[in-house]
Amino acid sequence: MSTKVKTSVVALATGLSLMLASGASSAMDKQVERALVKVCKSAASNKPIRMKVAMDDYNLKAHDVALKVMCNGDDIITFAESRGAFKTASRLQNSIGGVEIIDVAATDKIYVNFVE
Repeated sequence: MSTKVKTSVVALATGLSLMLASGASSAMDKQVERALVKVCKSAASNKPIRMKVAMDDYNLKAHDVALKVMCNGDDIITFAESRGAFKTASRLQNSIGGVEIIDVAATDKIYVNFVE
């Protein structure tokens, strides 16, 4: 893996950790914002391979993306469905899997807004 890719992955992981620790109201790191916008755009493209590549580029898991990423005020699955991207929405829905017990009060969402 090249140094540039390693640096990007470390920066993204650090940015996500800091953002989750400091809350959603703080300013978002440019690298994290680029990653989330790329994932949102790929989800809206209705091309599952494009979405997988976008998530792999930033070392994101489909399960985490499906549960935590918000695109333009909607969760990413609803966002993809509203744009007719049912293949990518289905892939994200399948990544959630079975039943989990989640403390709703402790769940953090990551919000990103962008203009196409």
